[in-house]
Amino acid sequence: MTRYPRDMRGHGPTPPDANWPGGARIAISLVLNYEEGGENCILHGDTASEAFLSDINGAGMWPGQRHWNMESIYEYGARAGFWRLHRLFTGLHLPVTIFGVATALARNPEQVAAMKSAGWEVASHGLKWVEHKDMPAAEERAQIAEAIRLHAEVVGEPPRGWYTGRCSVNTVHLTAETGQFDWISDTYDDDLPYWKRVGNRDQLVIPYTLEANDMRFATAPGYIEGEQFFTYLKDSFDTLYAEGLAGAAKMFSIGLHNRLIGRPGKIAGLKRFLDYARGHEGVWFATRGEIAAHWAATHPPRHFERPSEMSRPRFTEAFGSIYEHSAWIADRAWALELGPAHDCAEGVASVLARIFRSASPEERLGVLTAHPDLAGKLAQAKRLTAESTAEQASAGLDALTDDERTEFQRLNAQYVEKFGFPFIVAVKDHTKATILDAFHRRIGQDRDTEFAEACRQVERIAWHRLNAMDL
Repeated sequence: MTRYPRDMRGHGPTPPDANWPGGARIAISLVLNYEEGGENCILHGDTASEAFLSDINGAGMWPGQRHWNMESIYEYGARAGFWRLHRLFTGLHLPVTIFGVATALARNPEQVAAMKSAGWEVASHGLKWVEHKDMPAAEERAQIAEAIRLHAEVVGEPPRGWYTGRCSVNTVHLTAETGQFDWISDTYDDDLPYWKRVGNRDQLVIPYTLEANDMRFATAPGYIEGEQFFTYLKDSFDTLYAEGLAGAAKMFSIGLHNRLIGRPGKIAGLKRFLDYARGHEGVWFATRGEIAAHWAATHPPRHFERPSEMSRPRFTEAFGSIYEHSAWIADRAWALELGPAHDCAEGVASVLARIFRSASPEERLGVLTAHPDLAGKLAQAKRLTAESTAEQASAGLDALTDDERTEFQRLNAQYVEKFGFPFIVAVKDHTKATILDAFHRRIGQDRDTEFAEACRQVERIAWHRLNAMDL
C-alpha cells in the first residue's frame, strides 16, 4: 500500500469565508521574531558561529570561533531594533505576536517585560535559533519540552503557540503531539488557518510567511530598500482585501526581525504600510492567538471518514457500487497512491477512473454491459440498483407515457443489437427530451466512437454518484 502524506488539497476550490469579527475583510498578523541571544554562538555551547539572516553578505559559519561582527548585528536587534519597533507598535496600539526563542528571552529580561507590559502574545520559537533538519526526533522532542519549560519560567506562563522556523520534517507532528498549543505555524501552505489531525487530536495550524517577511532584506532575491518592502506588502494587502470584499476573507501574516526591519532605512517601509492598511475599513489587526480562538469557534474541525485512511474492505464497501456492479474497480483503486487530496469526491473519482481507463477492453465492456437499459424491463420490475433507480427517476424515466416507453424500448433494442452494450448516459445531465435526442444521435456512430462515448458517460455517472455522498 502506498499513501502520500502531503496535502495538496487544503480547503479545496471553495475555501471558507473566515468570517472575521466585525465583518473584517482581512486579518493582519504582525509577527516579531525574537532570536537575539538564541542564535548559534560559541558562548551558547554551539560548535560554530551564526550565519543566517544578517546584513553580512555571503556569511558562513565559523567553526570553533566567535564571529564578532555577526554577534554585533544580532545585538543591534536587541539593543536598538526591538525598542524602535516597540515604540512603533505601542504608539499605534497594534497587537503583536512574538516568536520568542526561549534562550533568547532568558537573556533579554527588559525586552520580555516590555512585551508583557504591551499585552503582546509571546509564543515559542523553539529552544535555540538553530537548524533542526538533521536533529533526531527524540532530541527534537526533548528540546521542545525544554523550550516549553524555560519559556514558562522566563515569561511566567507556558506558550500557547509555536513556530520553530528552521524546522525538521518531524516538527509539526512533534509539537502537535504535546497537546500544548492552540496553534502552530511551521507551514507556509495557505492563506487561512486549517485543522490537522495528529494522532487522536485536531491541531490548528496557522500558516506563516517567508515572502511578506523582512528576511528578504538578507536573502537573494530580496529587498534592498524600505520602499520595496512597502510595495510588496501593499500589493499583498490589496489582493487579499479585494478577496475579502468578494466574500472570501483571508489572513495576512507579516514576518519581522529586530535586527532587520529595526534598522532606520528599513522600518520606514513598514511604517508606510501600516498607515496604508489602517486607512482602510474592515481591517482586523490580531494576534495569532486571537485568530486561533476565532477560527476554533467559527470553523471547528470537521470529522469524516477519509478515503485515504480506509482499509481495503471498507474502501471497496464504500465505493464498490460507484461503477455499476463492478466493485473490482474500487478494490484495485485502493492500492493506488492515495493521500489527503483524495479525501473528496474529485479525489475518489480520479482514482476510480484511472482503474477503469487502464482496464482491458474486455473489462471495460463488462462495466458497460453491467448497466441496465434506460426505462427497460429491470426498471419496470423495480430491480435496478438504488443508484440507477434514483438517476432514472431524476429525468422522469420512471413516469413515461406508453408511447415514450415504446420508443425507449425500440431504441434500446436497436442500440444493443448494433453495439453489444446498452445505451449509457449520465441522466442527471439531461432531461427526458435531451436523452432521446442523444439516443438518436449516438445510435448512428461507429462502434469505436460509441464505445469511447459510453465509457465517458460511465465516468460521468460515477462522478455524480460520488458528489451525492458526504465526502
